[in-house]
Amino acid sequence: MNKQIPHSAFPQLLSPLDLGFTQLKNRVLMGSMHTGLEEASDGMARLARYFEDRAKGGVGLIVTGGIAPNRQGWLAPFGAKMSNQSEARKHRIVTRAVHEADGKICMQILHAGRYGMHPMAVAPSALRAPISPIRPWEMSSRLIQATIRDFAKSAALAREAGYDGVEIMGSEGYLINQFIAPRTNKREDEWGGSFENRIRFPLEIMKAVREKAGPDFIVIFRVSMLDLVDEGSNWEEVVALAKGIEAAGATIINTGIGWHEARIPTIATLVPRGAYTWVSQKLREHLSIPLITTNRINTPEKAEEILQQGHADMVSMARPFLADPDFVLKAAEGKSDEINTCIACNQACLDHVFARKETSCLVNPRACHETLLPKLKTTRSQKIAVIGAGPAGLSCSTELAEQGNEVHLFEAGSEIGGQFNLAKRIPGKEEFHETIRYFKKRLQTTGVNLHLDTRADEALLMAGNFDQIVVAAGVSPRTPKLEGIDHPKVLSYLEVISGEKTPGQKVAVMGAGGIGFDTSVFLTHPADQENTKEFYFDEWGIDPEYTNRGGLKSQEIAKTSREIWLLKRSKGKFGDSLGKTTGWAHRLTLKNRGVHMIGGVVYKKVDDEGLHIEVNGKPQVLPVDHVVVCAGQEPLQTLYQTLKDKHPHVSLIGGAREAAELDAKRAIEDGLKTAIAITQNA
Repeated sequence: MNKQIPHSAFPQLLSPLDLGFTQLKNRVLMGSMHTGLEEASDGMARLARYFEDRAKGGVGLIVTGGIAPNRQGWLAPFGAKMSNQSEARKHRIVTRAVHEADGKICMQILHAGRYGMHPMAVAPSALRAPISPIRPWEMSSRLIQATIRDFAKSAALAREAGYDGVEIMGSEGYLINQFIAPRTNKREDEWGGSFENRIRFPLEIMKAVREKAGPDFIVIFRVSMLDLVDEGSNWEEVVALAKGIEAAGATIINTGIGWHEARIPTIATLVPRGAYTWVSQKLREHLSIPLITTNRINTPEKAEEILQQGHADMVSMARPFLADPDFVLKAAEGKSDEINTCIACNQACLDHVFARKETSCLVNPRACHETLLPKLKTTRSQKIAVIGAGPAGLSCSTELAEQGNEVHLFEAGSEIGGQFNLAKRIPGKEEFHETIRYFKKRLQTTGVNLHLDTRADEALLMAGNFDQIVVAAGVSPRTPKLEGIDHPKVLSYLEVISGEKTPGQKVAVMGAGGIGFDTSVFLTHPADQENTKEFYFDEWGIDPEYTNRGGLKSQEIAKTSREIWLLKRSKGKFGDSLGKTTGWAHRLTLKNRGVHMIGGVVYKKVDDEGLHIEVNGKPQVLPVDHVVVCAGQEPLQTLYQTLKDKHPHVSLIGGAREAAELDAKRAIEDGLKTAIAITQNA
């Protein structure tokens, strides 16, 4: 999807930004992401290495994950905070590593407010968030004043710890945002009611931080420019707040989009690239300090375009630096086609954070695990065969080749990518093209010998004198035992998504896992409708004219000519097996498009009448034209079973090893770990 252009086409992105008392070497901000390392026992050393690699990769300024200014501000019990000198000392390993790599880093100060998952959670008003089971305590005036002092103290401690600045988190529905918006501030004292009273809290924090931290310290304030919730801020209030924050001493203003409780996806794959830069462009004319734009910017080409169009002075990219720490360096060297592009899947980053796991990255399992998954150079080059050019095989073969091995990758098909070639055809998942593009380039740069249209069998492999054989043959669709499964009405998801077969107007989808959801999105997406910003705004009710509070408007649901039944055997909520941060959006998409979702289904048979099922003991017939089977997959292990007793070193990885559900995250990680293990044991 990247149109490759030379690095000289990035003059804005790679130009320095003068802040007066200091200068940033380019216009790239590595945005804040919580990693889970902040609370891990060995976390600070690992965090130091993680940030060091990104600083070496050329990013202009790094912002850490959110650090609470006090206990009440914790996101979760015993979360990371900066409230005393002992805590500040622990951060010096991080700031030292970044500075030795010629980088700059700011610490984000984040008070969770009513999003805190602990009994000490506080908020301007005692209103429970719809995404939390905890009702917060209403803050007294005394506690409000103490919290302002805690923000200032935290900033001063950050400076003592060696940070170049702080970012004050005033968006995404956290405490400061809760004071600003009528939705969450129902107070009737000097901290609530009028707009002037509601923004008093952020302005006092900004003033106190500047006074305590000093004039030569970067202070970024993240303003919620588009709340995307009812009773959020209106545009005039956003402008007035931003101007007030500038007057109070901010160095830079960063952009926040959407509250965590908003029912609009803002960073998932289905969000078009750069979909929200219009709002920073709208604000920029009102400010004299630099302004950062954000959300779904994942290539240097897109970032440069945004800066060239005057939408901002700087671009924030967070997850793209999980995917590739050398993002900026590759762009500067004219190698943007070698960037491992973030596909905004959220599966190993945000989904992990919400599950209290350490962050990683689907396309780069080394992210946040740099010290645990070392880059190796072999001392004894081996000749290695890898069978299958899906995600697992691509990951394993390129890593082995980069280590210095002679690698031969065999693929029975005519192209690399495996199941990613299906994923990229799903509307809203076009980013999967990028991962295939990345691996195609990496095969070249690492020197893997690629053999397409070559089915590796026992004879070929045994004759090849390979030291190691890695079987990554992938999966095949599972065919359920059902009367009429061979009926012409029955299609596999492979036939449908590949375009080999076109279902009729009435379709039953058997299976409501990730494949079933993807198939249903594929079948209900309007024909010939690209996933443009205008389509996205209309379908999700986003108002780029900003005429209403929160930037909301009435949704214009995409019309589909098909009637779809999405079925599953189990009872309970649909989409439970999907990622926590994206599953709800996929579920809501299908609901809005009129898909019938039925659980607790017993499948009986398929015949000319349609699909016969039983629900709660009651038989019924769905008069469908076609039934699309999405009943899972079977691992392709035949070759492995044949080889394992005939060759001393055979490994089984990816879907071929475990095919419970298509899992690219596990497959790519499996490939990387296997490559490391092979070289370590050589």
